[in-house]
Amino acid sequence: MMKRMNLAALVLVLGLGAPAQPHPVPYPHFPPKDSTLRVMNRVAHWQLEEWKGEGMKYPAWDWVNAVSYTGLFALGQLSGDTTYWNTLRCIGDSLQWETGPARTMADDYCIGQTYAQLYIATEARPPAGTASRPLPAASMLRPFRHLADSLLRLPHSESLEWKNHVQLRQWAWCDALFMGPPGLAYLSTATGDRRYLDLADSLWWKTTAYLYAPGDSLYYRDSRYFGQHEANGQPMFWSRGNGWVMAGLVRMLANMPERYPDRPRFIRLYREMAARVAGLQQPDGTWHASLLDPANFPGPETSGTGLYCYALAWGINRGLLPAARYATVVANAWAALMRAVQPDGRLGYVQQIGENPQRTGASSTEAYGTGAFLLAGTEVYKMGR
Repeated sequence: MMKRMNLAALVLVLGLGAPAQPHPVPYPHFPPKDSTLRVMNRVAHWQLEEWKGEGMKYPAWDWVNAVSYTGLFALGQLSGDTTYWNTLRCIGDSLQWETGPARTMADDYCIGQTYAQLYIATEARPPAGTASRPLPAASMLRPFRHLADSLLRLPHSESLEWKNHVQLRQWAWCDALFMGPPGLAYLSTATGDRRYLDLADSLWWKTTAYLYAPGDSLYYRDSRYFGQHEANGQPMFWSRGNGWVMAGLVRMLANMPERYPDRPRFIRLYREMAARVAGLQQPDGTWHASLLDPANFPGPETSGTGLYCYALAWGINRGLLPAARYATVVANAWAALMRAVQPDGRLGYVQQIGENPQRTGASSTEAYGTGAFLLAGTEVYKMGR
């Protein structure tokens, strides 16, 4: 077993006390930091109140909620409001820090990202006002680490063709690149065990070799969409699906040491997709549900837009993308996302659960849309006045 990463490294990965990022701030056309934080808190509070009043529509471990947890964690890190992390710890306690029941399906261990981040945060910042933690921090990771150890022992040699319920065993759909790899990468950071990052790396490129279309710089959702076309004759590339990939890319990079052998390969893919995605942004600042046939899906779609806004802003903030080219794209995306926030704090225009482009409406929302919005906001905040 590899030696656990030292606390200073954990703090840097989490962003606690990290040095200033290599970009000039503030950028023009971005809202003040306090304005960004207010709207983020409003959206987050709506989500928490929705869960409190109506209950979660899906189990607490489910990916729909787990994506929201990633945004709530990021907001808690940014704002220092203990409400968010305390809520996430309570959820973890209620689940006994278990992931979902489908042990080899990426969706069911998406929640592992938050478990690992809470572990890192607890090691760096023990809960205030407690002489000793009621739950040993290592307990947060024990079930997820057991799962990850079992994944290391599997051959991962099956074809990714969409048949025989392959999604239960392999990362055979592009959404899985947000759900699975970052969890293993954060676990690698938390434990110092590089085997988890190496597994995420290897399986990332297996999925990419199968689903990525180099000529379009986009991913097919899964093999059923090879050869499928939109009404205008263009290939079918789903906005949120590619948003999952972009957001997964930056969360992988966030946990990848500078000298990690495949890091340059990830950066090349990230920049290639960023250039393509930026060119597909619509005049309203969003990306519509279909990337190559936006006219057939004329309304905005905020879950994919939130994921793109997050991924592009993350790259600007870390010097991987030139601000001169991408800052306006991010500013327009964030302005569109803020327009989609309803008076009560609900984020509208979120495409419902699916696997291909569908239409949206002002009242259409889901917890993963909240998560994408909050992730985007934490990076946009850094660019404000």
